[in-house]
Amino acid sequence: HTYADVELTARKVASGLNKLGIKQGDVIMLLLPNTPEFVFAFLGASFCGAMMTAANPFFTPAEIAKQAKASKAKLIITFACYYDKVKDLSCDEVKLMCIDSPPPDSSCLHFSELTQSDENDVPDVDISPDDVVALPYSSGTTGLPKGVMLTHKGLVTSVSQQ
Repeated sequence: HTYADVELTARKVASGLNKLGIKQGDVIMLLLPNTPEFVFAFLGASFCGAMMTAANPFFTPAEIAKQAKASKAKLIITFACYYDKVKDLSCDEVKLMCIDSPPPDSSCLHFSELTQSDENDVPDVDISPDDVVALPYSSGTTGLPKGVMLTHKGLVTSVSQQ
């Protein structure tokens, strides 16, 4: 993928997230390994002012549920092979989406619903450098894992120091 491809796809994802009702301040959960779709979804969420929390696909269903509930995730994007770990979280407030085809059941959305959206329909949001962009969870070595609020400014600063 070129940088232009990544930006185009991320803008489509942002538009698609907006159509699903994901708005500024909402959280999406990515239950994915390192894949291009992870990048597209993270950047797309960022474009529409939403936050991303990532969960390890090797977490137990209980660990995933705890993080999804604590972060108030409204959408969980994953692969069909991990669907059984999150299927019980599906409700009016939490939508499930699979990257691969076909989705495991009719209530599960497909990632193409995001990537086929119009890249020109990205919502116009005012994003401050101090807005939260990601909610990584700590490892919980001194207690239960906790969400860490990573701002746009903090992420850019961290990346620029690499």
